[in-house]
Parts: sequence; structure tokens; C-alpha cells
Amino acid sequence: MGSLFSSSISLRKSVRISDDEFLLLRDFIYEKSGIFVDVKRKYLFESRFSKHLGELGLSSFSDYIKYLKFDVKKAEELPRLFELVTTNETSFCRDLRQLDVFKVNVLDEILNEQRKAGKLELNIWSAGCSSGEEPYTLAILLHESLKRELPLWKIKITAVDLSRTMIEQAQKGVYGEYAFKTTSDDIRKKYFTKESEGWKVKPEVQKLVHFQQMNLNDSQSLKKVARSHIVFCRNVVIYFDEAMKKKVVGSFYDNLLPGGYLMLGHSETLHKISQAFKPLYHPGSIAYKKQG
Repeated sequence: MGSLFSSSISLRKSVRISDDEFLLLRDFIYEKSGIFVDVKRKYLFESRFSKHLGELGLSSFSDYIKYLKFDVKKAEELPRLFELVTTNETSFCRDLRQLDVFKVNVLDEILNEQRKAGKLELNIWSAGCSSGEEPYTLAILLHESLKRELPLWKIKITAVDLSRTMIEQAQKGVYGEYAFKTTSDDIRKKYFTKESEGWKVKPEVQKLVHFQQMNLNDSQSLKKVARSHIVFCRNVVIYFDEAMKKKVVGSFYDNLLPGGYLMLGHSETLHKISQAFKPLYHPGSIAYKKQG
């Protein structure tokens, strides 16, 4: 047991990254994705990339940077690179307090406005959707809110993420127990079916969500997203520097219809980023409204 344990540790020995290598890799990531990695997180490169460098047969970060820039498989490597520098920590019904605020103060308001206008349609953009738990949660919320009225509505939830792997996982719609750590058993039994691989999202929920890979640093791609009544972008802008935050939030503003809402993570704010939205403060959450 002891010899096996010690050998497994040696196989996972971290590849060290120099200051120059860190800056080169950080700048490359920023150029391609808009994700900014602070120098304080330098150790994450060593801990997260070491195994992957071994899988590629590379012995240094200098070799990896050359691989990213010049190898024939460089385009295939980008999605893996982005996965390694972001954290896909999510679950269904995450941050229930914020979701309750959203339902009562944002969703119900917009649904009522649409009814009054005689337009039974709703577009929601889930930006940075990871493996799909957030957009599926929104779809479930709409089922709970509209009930038998839902078939009368034209609803589209556009869910995008930088990672191709996450999008493929979301499209499968099958989840393990961990994804339900903040979800009631009633909701799980109502909207999921137990399968051998885990719990699968039911078709009536899945059909409301349309997944696609998208880089939030690609302005042209963002312009192709249908004009939205609501944009959800929770725990994503924390990866960006000030310039990138302003760029992305500006794209959300342009995408939103007049009177639409932007929802960020509970610890995120538009303070010093944008004055274009009207912040509406509620216990446990802030909703940012586009005036119009």
C-alpha cells in the first residue's frame, strides 16, 4: 500500500511555472476569452495544468504555450484550456433566496406585462450556463409559474457557455446526486426521470432550453442572440477584468429589450462597471433594470 501511494504522488508532481511563462499564458487566455487570471492565482496553473501537460507529452509551460500557438491541434485545445481556468461549480435551484426574489419581483412582472401587451412570448439568455443546471432551473421555474398556461406561450431560453464539454453535458440533461444538493425531492421527482446514469431532465423542460457554445469575448456572436427580456449571468463576470466586464455588460444592455432585467450572482455588482441600469434592491439580491 505504501509504495503504491508514494508512486501515485510522484506521478502527480506539479510542473512549475515561471513568472514569464505565467504572464505569457495569462495574456493568451485573456486575448482568446476575456478571462483575466490574477497573479495571486498563479498556483492554480501548476495544480490544474500539470496532469494535462503530461497527457499531451509536454514537460514545461513554455512547451504548452508553443502548443497553443503553433500545433496543428491548437484549435481543439482551446476548449480544454478554458475548462482548466474556470470553475464549473453549480447545482439546480442554486441560491434559492435570489431565485425567490427573481420570481416575485422580476419574472412575475415581465409575464404580466407581456400578458397586458398581448404578447405571450419570453426570451431569457443564460450566459455562462456551465453544465445546464441554471437554464433548466429557469425552465422549471416557468413551468411552476405558468402551469397550464405554459403551452400558450412562446418561450426560448438561450444557454451559452465557453466550454464545449459543458454544453454537450447540458444537452444530455443527465445529472448525478450532487447537482440536486439545493433541490427539493418534490421538484426532482416532478421534472426528472431516474435512469441508470442518473436523473434526466424531462422533455417538457428540456425543450425550452437551446444550448450553444459561445465566447462572451466574441462581440459578433453575442449580437446573434435573440433580444431578451431577462439576462442571467451569475458568477461569470468575476473572471473578467474591468475592461472586459464593461464590454460584456454593454453587450447585455444592447441585447435586453426596454424594461428588461439583468441578474448577476448574489456577490456581484455593477458598481463602477455600468450606470446604464437602474439597480432595484431586494433582500438577498439586486435586479438591474434597463430603462425604456
